Amino acid sequence: MNATVKAYAKLNLTLNITGREGGFHMLESLVCSVDVYDLIKLKRRKDGEVSVQMHGLGTETLPPEQNNAYKAALAYIRRFKTCGADVTIYKNIPVGAGMGGSSADAAGVLRGMNKLYGLGKESELKELADGLGSDAGYMLTGGFAKLGGRGEKVEKLDCRTRLDFLLLVPEKGVSAAECYRLYDELSASGSKPSNAENALLNGDIDGLGKMLCNDLYEPAKAINGSVEQAFNQLKEFAPLGVNMTGSGSGVYALFENAEFCRWAKSRYRGKFDCFVIKSVIPEI
Repeated sequence: MNATVKAYAKLNLTLNITGREGGFHMLESLVCSVDVYDLIKLKRRKDGEVSVQMHGLGTETLPPEQNNAYKAALAYIRRFKTCGADVTIYKNIPVGAGMGGSSADAAGVLRGMNKLYGLGKESELKELADGLGSDAGYMLTGGFAKLGGRGEKVEKLDCRTRLDFLLLVPEKGVSAAECYRLYDELSASGSKPSNAENALLNGDIDGLGKMLCNDLYEPAKAINGSVEQAFNQLKEFAPLGVNMTGSGSGVYALFENAEFCRWAKSRYRGKFDCFVIKSVIPEI
C-alpha cells in the first residue's frame, strides 16, 4: 500500500515574542500556508523499519537522526505499534528560510503514516507532532491560523482571503537557535500584537500590509546581512508591506494581486532566489 502527501510551507504574517516560560520563548503569530510544498511518498513495509530518502536542495546527505521526517515515522510506529514505511521526500520548500520545511515534512509523514495504517485520531497526531517541532502541530492542517505558546497552540481561522507574495530567499539561512539567543542578548522587549488578524478576516489586505511584523527581524539581519538586503530590495517595488518569515532568512512582499507580484519579479535584478507565491488552504 502506498500514500502520497503534500507538505505545504508557511509564512509568518506576524510574529510577536510575548515572554519566556520554562526556558522557551512564548509567541503570538499569525500564519498562513503557501503554495510551495514538499511531495512525500510512503510505501508500507512488512517489518518495523523506516527508510527515508531525500531528493533536492542538498538534503540528500541529511543523517536520519537529524531528520524530522524519520523521527515522525518512528514516533507513529512506536505509538500505534504498526509496521514501518519507506519514505521518499522531494524537497521544494527552501531550506533555512523560515518557512517550516522540517516541521512540514514531520507533519506530512505523520499524515502519510496515518493514510497507510489509519490508527491515529487527530488529537493523537497533534500530540506526536508537538513533540517534533514547535509548529509541526499547525502543519498537520495548515491554512490560516493564530499560534500561541511555543507555537503548539493553534487557533484555526475561517478565512478565504487570497494573499499574493513575492518571496526572496538568500542563499545562506539563519539558525533559529542563534536568532533567539541574539534576540535575548539585544534585550528586546518584543512588540505588542497588532490588529492584523482583524484586517485579514475582513479582507483588508492593504491594512494587513501595514501590520506585517516580526520581532526576530533585528537579530536575524544582524546574523545575516542578506536578510536586510532582501528586505530593502523588496521595498523598492512599493508593495503593501514587507516582512521576514520565521527566524529568516526568507523575506517576502505582500502585493494587491498576483499580477503585481509577476511585474515585480520581472524587474527584480538582485542575486537572491525569487518566487511568486500565494496563500492556500491545503486539502487534507
